[in-house]
Amino acid sequence: MSILEIRDLYVAVEDKTILKGVNLTVKGGETHAIMGPNGTGKSTLASVVMGHPKYTILSGSILLDGEDITTLAVDERSRKGIFLAMQAPIEVPGVTNFDFVKTAVQAHMPNDKKLRIGKFILDFESAAQDLQMGTGLAHRYLNEGFSGGEKKRNEILQMKLIKPAIAFLDEIDSGLDVDALRIVGENVTAMKSNDLGMILITHYQRLLDYIEPDFVHIMIKGEIVKTGGKELITKIDVEGYDWLKAELGVTELEEIRKPVSLGTCATKVPLK
Repeated sequence: MSILEIRDLYVAVEDKTILKGVNLTVKGGETHAIMGPNGTGKSTLASVVMGHPKYTILSGSILLDGEDITTLAVDERSRKGIFLAMQAPIEVPGVTNFDFVKTAVQAHMPNDKKLRIGKFILDFESAAQDLQMGTGLAHRYLNEGFSGGEKKRNEILQMKLIKPAIAFLDEIDSGLDVDALRIVGENVTAMKSNDLGMILITHYQRLLDYIEPDFVHIMIKGEIVKTGGKELITKIDVEGYDWLKAELGVTELEEIRKPVSLGTCATKVPLK
């Protein structure tokens, strides 16, 4: 069981401070949801924990199983068990899905271990079938020509095969129609175990109908300002974020608005 600890984390990009003292602890077996208006630092937090070089850590630390990983490169963090399902997966022409995931899985194995290719082929095809991605997925180039929903399901396929210890799922519900959302939700829920801690970043209550969180955090202006259980999801879905004004004793919260409900929008949510 791994433990991710984010301690008093301050982060800037282009001289603008985005995260302002974030504290969060995620243990194996736990599922955390982070919600909040646009531009409040949710995706920034995921990228910083993964090691994106765009961001500057001003102070604070990121620990995995007691080891400070704040200065490690992206590949080192990944090998130690951190995974990020990206909000906008990139296309990589010329590299097949199969070769990409096979290389990633091999890279996560100890140096003295070799991938059993026969078993991996079966695991890959099984994961593709679980996610209803078709039999030709292995030979398609990574995300090239994929719909938004296919890209998101491909991220979950990678997660199923890499088997991380701590996984950030950054708006995996965007770009998914109702059926795809159910498929992704069921597959993520099936991966829950004491060996996996998950952080779901989302605007939509609907995703959390399929992936039940143990903890719900609300992030405003780069800070986690409220933590609770599933009751917070219902309150946000009904009232938006305006109720935080009175509770936090502030007169203005930038970009605070009720999040869009998938039940009241079109069947396809466009990628941002």
